[in-house]
Parts: sequence; C-alpha cells; structure tokens
Amino acid sequence: MDGPSFQPSGNETVNREGLAAETGRQNDKRKETLLEDTDIVKSAAPDMEPSSCQLAQVKTEQKASPKAQDAVKTPNLRVCGECGYRAPNRSKLAMHMRKHTGERPYKCDQCDYSAAQKGTLDRHMAKHAGEKPYKCDQCDYSAAHKRYLNKHMFTHTGEKPYECDKCNYSAATKRTLDQHMTSRHTGDKHYMCGECGFRTAARSSLSVHMRTHTGEKPYKCDQCDYSAAQKGNLDQHMAKHTGDKPYTCGECGYRTAYRSNLTQHMRKHTGEKPYKCEQCDYSAAKKGTLDIHMAKHTGEKPYKCDQCDYSAADKRSLKKHMLKHTGEKPYKCDKCDYSSASTKETLDRHMARQHTGDKPYMCGECGFRTADRSYLSVHMRKHTGEKPYKCDQCDYSAAHKKSLDEHMAKHTGDKPYMCGECGYRMANRSRLTEHMRKHTGEKPYKCDQCDYSAAHKKSLDRHMTKHTGEKPYICGECEFWTADRTRLTEHMRKHTGEKPYKCDQCDYSAAHKDTLGVHMTKHTGEKPYMCGECGYRTADRSCLTVHMRKHTGERPYKCDQCDYSTTKKGTLNQHMAKHTGEKPYKCEECNHSAARKGNLDRHMAKHTGDKPYMCGECGYRTADRSHLYRHMRKHTGERPYKCDQCEYSAAQKGNLDQHMTKHTGIPTCVASVGTGRLTGLPYPDI
Repeated sequence: MDGPSFQPSGNETVNREGLAAETGRQNDKRKETLLEDTDIVKSAAPDMEPSSCQLAQVKTEQKASPKAQDAVKTPNLRVCGECGYRAPNRSKLAMHMRKHTGERPYKCDQCDYSAAQKGTLDRHMAKHAGEKPYKCDQCDYSAAHKRYLNKHMFTHTGEKPYECDKCNYSAATKRTLDQHMTSRHTGDKHYMCGECGFRTAARSSLSVHMRTHTGEKPYKCDQCDYSAAQKGNLDQHMAKHTGDKPYTCGECGYRTAYRSNLTQHMRKHTGEKPYKCEQCDYSAAKKGTLDIHMAKHTGEKPYKCDQCDYSAADKRSLKKHMLKHTGEKPYKCDKCDYSSASTKETLDRHMARQHTGDKPYMCGECGFRTADRSYLSVHMRKHTGEKPYKCDQCDYSAAHKKSLDEHMAKHTGDKPYMCGECGYRMANRSRLTEHMRKHTGEKPYKCDQCDYSAAHKKSLDRHMTKHTGEKPYICGECEFWTADRTRLTEHMRKHTGEKPYKCDQCDYSAAHKDTLGVHMTKHTGEKPYMCGECGYRTADRSCLTVHMRKHTGERPYKCDQCDYSTTKKGTLNQHMAKHTGEKPYKCEECNHSAARKGNLDRHMAKHTGDKPYMCGECGYRTADRSHLYRHMRKHTGERPYKCDQCEYSAAQKGNLDQHMTKHTGIPTCVASVGTGRLTGLPYPDI
C-alpha cells in the first residue's frame, strides 16, 4: 500500500521558484566575473594565454567568500604590474611588491638586520634570545621554529613525502621538490639578477646571490668576528666552537656537523649520483665534482698560478699546487714529529695508519674498511665497474686519475721525473718515490705481527694475507681465488684472452707487463740480472729468483696430497693435475685436452704450423719456447745442470739424469706414469 504523498502548498511552490531564479542570477554573475578575471590575467601578461593554474585560482576564489569575490573585481589590488603575480588579497600583494622595491620595514632593535615580513623578523629575533623551544625527541637538536623541527625530523624518519610526477625523485620538503622540477624538467628560471644576468629557479637563491654584489654578510658569529652571507656557512663555522656533530650515518657511524655533508656521505652507501653531465655519461655524487668534470669539456682553467704556467679548473687544485712553491706544510701531527702534510687529508691518513688505526669508512658490498674517504670512493668502482677517467686520444679509460696520467705518458712520451742516483726516468712522481727506496733501502710499511717490512704498500698487503689467510678476490669463471686484486685481473686474461701489453718493435703482445719486459730484452739483448754463484744472467728478475733455488735447494711450493715439492708454483700446478686428472684446456680442432695451457699451445702448433720462437743467431724456429731456451745454450755454451759428485755439467736436465746413472748404477729410462713418455733420456740435438 502506497504511503501518503506530500503535496507542497502554493506559497512553498512560489518560494522555491523564486529561490531557483535567484540562484540562476548568481551563477550568471559568477560566470561574468570569471570572464572578467580571465581578462585580468590576460592584461597582466598580454602575450600569454592564461594557464590552467591561473584559471583554477580564479574559480577557487569565486567559491571562497563574498569578501574574496569583491577582491576579484578589483584587479589593481591583486595583480602585480611588474611580473604578473596574482595575490589573494591586498596585504599579500603589498608584501610581494617589496621584492621589487627592496623595502624592509621590519627592523631588528638589536642589530642592523631588517626584513620584508614580520614572521622573518620573528625568526631572526630568536637568534638574539637564544630561545629554541622546539626539541627533537630522538637527538639533542632544538629549533627556534616548529618548521625547522619538522624538517629536521626527516633526517631520522627518512620520509620524503614530496614526489616528482615525472621521475622517481622524492624530497623531504616542497621547496626541494620545486627546485628539482625547475632544474630537471621545466628548466624555468623566473628570478634574474639585474647586475650580472644570473638566473635561478629559487627566489631564495637569488637573494643569496645578490649578496655577492652587495657584500652583505648578515649572519654573525657571537663568539668571534666571523660573518657569512649564508646561514649554512655560519652553522658550519659554529661547529668549530661547539664541536657538535649531530648528524650520524646509520651505516658506518660517520658523524658530521652538517646535514649536507651527511646527505653527500650517504651517497657512498647508496651509490646515488644525481648530478649528470649533459655531454657524456659521467655522473657525480656532488655538484662541485660535476663542475670540475665539466671543465674537461670546456677546457676552461680559470685559476692561474702567479709563479709558473700552471692553471687549474678548480680553486682547490690551485691551492694544493701553491704549496709546491711555498713549501708550506701546515698540518702537523700532535703525537709525533710528522709535519710533511700539505693537506688535511694527508694528515688524517697519517693519524689512522700510525696512531689510531681507525678506519671509519666501510664498503657496504664487501666489508672493506679504510681510513681515507677518497680510498672508499675509488674502491667502490670495483663493484660498479665505473671508469670515469677517459683518454682523449684512444679508447682507454681508468678508475683512477693516476692510472690515466700514466697512460697519457704513452702518448706524450713525457717522463719528467728522474732519479739522481742512476738516471732512471718515469712519468709518475709516486713511482720515483718508490724507486728511490731501492737506493735508500727504506721500507716504511711494517707488519704488526712479525718483523716483515716492505718498500711498497701492496707488498705489505700481500704479506698480511699469510697471517689472515684471507683471499677475497674470486674468479667467476673457475675456482681460482687470491689475496691480490692485480693477480685476479691478470688471471682473468686467461679466460678473456686479452693481451693489453704491445711490443712497439714487432707484433708481440702479452697479458702481463713483466712478460712484455722479458720479451723486449730479445730486441735489446739486455740481461741485467746475474747470479753471484755461477754467473748465470737473465732478463727477468723472477727467473733469477727461481734460478737461485738451484743453489740453495729451496723448494717452497709443496703438494698437500703427497711429498712432492718444487721450486716453481707453475710446476706445482702441473703436478696437481696428476692428482685431479683435470685437463681444462681443450683443443678446438680435435679432442685433445691438456692440463697446462703451454701444452695446449704446443699442440695447437701442429694444426697451425706456427713456430713463433726464433733464434737470433741461426734462424732456428720452434713452436715451444722451452725448446728455444735449450737451443740457445748451443750458442752460449751454458751448462746449468751440474753433477754434485764430479765436475760434469750439462746443457739439458735429461743429459744430467743419464750421467747420474754412472754414479748410482740405477737406470733412469722409465716411463712416467700416465704419460707413456720416457724420462731420463738425453734430449736430441735441436
């Protein structure tokens, strides 16, 4: 059953119709006002169409209140005639106009400071009162204003509520997000300096910039005469007086007095590099680092030395250079007589190495620790593979600037550093320092667990692994692992086949620099290393070391599965294959496999017919280097294998073995197990 229906009375019907008509008239009036406001926007910027933001502002103001609607109808009270800025009321427009006029009506009664806004003066007055009522409940930080405390709390929470809608960037404050939007996406820089044309996206940046022209330094230290143009600089200065370091890294415990330093430090752990080069793939964690890099593209070096022709792309490099002229070493150790530090970084490294042993910088990938922040930055490139230093004459790139400098000497041939003792020249100053230790006998790197000392840090690092047993560098292709990074790099060339060291007199190339050095002696004939026992000479120092074991009887390489020992590590590796049966080197032409790469190379000569080893005396060629060595003894008359029971000597070990049967009566013509090859036979003439 239908319920009772409600029928409005006649008066109610009339009232509703009248209300609807009045509402319609008001809506029409709002539309007219909206059109007028659109004209206002156009009159403020006649060359531009009103943006959606401006029209949205007008619509919002229409809904606000009757007072706001009245304000909309008065364009002179709300639109700036200088820049087109629109203010919601007359007082806001008056404050805005002070940016153009420079008026600062609010004066501090305790110093010369003045402000354009009352709130700004109130914040300034807190500096005089020293009052900081807003306390952080997680650390000792306190602030004079709640806004500062809110910003500070983000350092604890890590919260970044302001997100960019065009990329993955997020920020802790809206101002930071606005700066990001203009610098990365819109490129809009509204604020321009009338003195030099400098433009910026942030109004505060323009205010700070203007102080470079006016010389104004409004931020005063209350404990000394220091003053600064920026508050951040004053805050950094105050830490010298208080020693306060409230910002702590949660990853490694690093502490600093400045939030910006902590932000930069955290990028070491995160790997973030927000500053990108527009001309290449380079990126940096710091803007200053990017600025220095950009000078490589522009070639600009504005900082000139007034005592020589040196010029630099950054002021810091020039300051370090000037110490060479002055000889000044201002940083002195307070625990010993060390005073040879021209930079604070050098003194910090000395303190950590010699006194504190402190290594505050740690790699989040592998646990590597160091006393030097720059060492950590360089170390991280092992994990990232970054090689930021590029050669402009070839495709070479390096992870270290020093490596690039050394490489460039190959192009220029420049070797400015010379030893005064022996005339040895080199392209790198640090190499000269290391070389001089050969003459002085200095070994500054000491082992703290035994009496060992070394002339080079790398030598000490390798030695330390004997105590720790640590071998952190592992090959991803095979089971090889080592304590020395350079050994891993060299080992990897076995898998890649890379041979970066080229002979400039023939087509020979080598995987190791030492191997190339030995090869070069074939062209020069030089053999600087001589045995004091028998007069044996060699071009390779390591060969002399191995040779001396013949006289000493030392066999340092021992098999852990039997009693076998040998004088060479390579020989031990060959022996171990007898236990494992492993033959990792495969021939691509047939089914042959070998336990040693040398054996595979000799086998491959059967397929290629290649005989790369040639005698310089008679033109004899062979596929096997060891055969060439044996052959050369015909020309030199060398007989290194000596009988310990008579005066007999031989050029080849097989001949000595056969001779020994005369003393022992035991024939040595037996087959080696698993090879089918006879041992103890004299080698045929080659």
